[in-house]
Amino acid sequence: MLLTVDVGNTNIHLGVYAGVGDHARLVRDWRIHTDPHYTADELAWAFRGMLGDDIEQVTGVSALSTVPSLLRELRVMVPRYFGNGPHVLLEPGVRTGVPLLVDNPKEVGTDRVANCLAAHTEFGGPCIVVAFGTATVVDAVSATGEFLGGAIAPGVNLAVEALSEHTVTMRKVELMPPRSVLGKNTVEALQSGILYGFAGQVDGLVDRVCDTVPGFDGDDVTVVATGFLAPLMFDECRSLTDHHPHLTLDGLRLVHERAKANPRRGK
Repeated sequence: MLLTVDVGNTNIHLGVYAGVGDHARLVRDWRIHTDPHYTADELAWAFRGMLGDDIEQVTGVSALSTVPSLLRELRVMVPRYFGNGPHVLLEPGVRTGVPLLVDNPKEVGTDRVANCLAAHTEFGGPCIVVAFGTATVVDAVSATGEFLGGAIAPGVNLAVEALSEHTVTMRKVELMPPRSVLGKNTVEALQSGILYGFAGQVDGLVDRVCDTVPGFDGDDVTVVATGFLAPLMFDECRSLTDHHPHLTLDGLRLVHERAKANPRRGK
């Protein structure tokens, strides 16, 4: 089985896949909170605790980290606890088959690359990927699978924390749809502003991409939502067409399969 590891700023998302190619299936996945101070050994023991006896069936690892300190620890952990592989650590320089049509390809987050690879493989193109995580990221993939760039905005949780930290009377609230867009109390007013405000932001960005980027003005554009906050936002955004909760893990699986098929071209 293949272990996929997506280390984000807020969560670490793990998934175990059985099979390859069209026969690959996600057997199980887990999320734990991200601690940038984790050591390689602490990461390994956390993973082992969730995998249980299934860890003996893991024959390969495909991982990425948007947290620099944990990327270093992954480099140590993977060979130490999972043997010699085949393993892939997705970082700048690793070939994914996704042309990055941006000013500096090395600046593009590897999670964004994995998302775009999986989205184009699953849905074809043109495609827009909206990742609801620590940040809200809107990326565009051309009909031929090219990464065209994107927009990055503060995420929902960041906005909630900032509002509660920098105001006297506001507090953190449960993120859920209020009874009405017009809140009848402070909690509902906050919920309305946060949920519907961010939904409007996403719809506005998607509409602008479709209006201004060549190739995105047709009816064949797929707008896929992913990220740990996607279930909260999906029904509130008019522009979203699909929800794929494991998009990044699928991208990691595809990168691993590419590296195995072309071992000399994996990096």
